[in-house]
Formats: sequence, C-alpha cells, structure tokens
Amino acid sequence: MALLHLLPGKLRLMTARATRSVMHLYWRLSRGLTLGVRGLVIDGQGRVFLVKHTYIRGWHLPGGGVEPGETVLDALARELKEEGNIELVETPKQFAIYFHSTVSQRDHVVLFVVERFHQPAPPVPDHEIRAHGFFPRDALPQGTTAATRARIAEVMMGAPVSPRW
Repeated sequence: MALLHLLPGKLRLMTARATRSVMHLYWRLSRGLTLGVRGLVIDGQGRVFLVKHTYIRGWHLPGGGVEPGETVLDALARELKEEGNIELVETPKQFAIYFHSTVSQRDHVVLFVVERFHQPAPPVPDHEIRAHGFFPRDALPQGTTAATRARIAEVMMGAPVSPRW
C-alpha cells in the first residue's frame, strides 16, 4: 500500500480495491466480527474534519479498524493521530454503533463525537491520506459520502439515527 500513490489513478484504484478485498477476506476468515471507529471531529467554529483517502473515493470521517488487543478509544486516538495529527484532550462522547454491511455482514462501526482536541500542525498528505480539512457542515466538499453526510446530520442537526452506516 505504501507505493499506491505512485500508480496512475485508475490502476491505483483497482489495486486498492483488490488489496481491500483480500484484507476483508482475511478478516472474515480470521475474525468473527470486525469493528471500526470513526471520529466526528468538530472544531471551535463548528466545522468538521474530513479526509480523502488514496485508495477509496470520497471524503470521509477519519477512522479505521480496531486491532486485536486495542480498545475502541485506543483505536480512535491512533486513527485520529495517523490521519489528522489530532490528539484527544478528553474522552470523546460515544454517539452510536452502526452495522456496516458494505464492508461485510460482520462489520460494525462505533462513532465518537470529538470536540476537545489538539492539532499541533496540519497533517502532511501521505500514502494513505491524499487530502484533509475542516469544513462547515453546510459547505462540505463535493464527493463527501452519503454515510458521512448522514452521520453529520445525525450529530449536528438532530436527524434520526440510523442503525446502518
């Protein structure tokens, strides 16, 4: 995955999809259930932090998988640091747990709302994160995924909470 950013766009996307499929097959065979975390990071101006990955289309909330031996809070802290150079200042509020059937029939995602954090410097784009930024909820970038928009609406606008990601 470290060299994916060097490949042409379409080849990079095809390689990333194949890699993701292999990883999900591995997870299905090696784990009974997969668990992920996402952070809805809201700054002092009410903007949300989004990331754009090199291996999947669209803008997303930062997050990722919970590794064996790791708590969901440990995973969230690790993912926020890796994807956004964001450090938690206090324990964030757990908002909801979602079934994420597009990944597998065994995947769930825990969403946390992060309002107290420190970002010592903006993250530097790398092999995983192509772009990032804080965006007003009413001016999200083109390509923000439907699931990301739905989570923002649930947390920030009081929309009904879906059981599915």
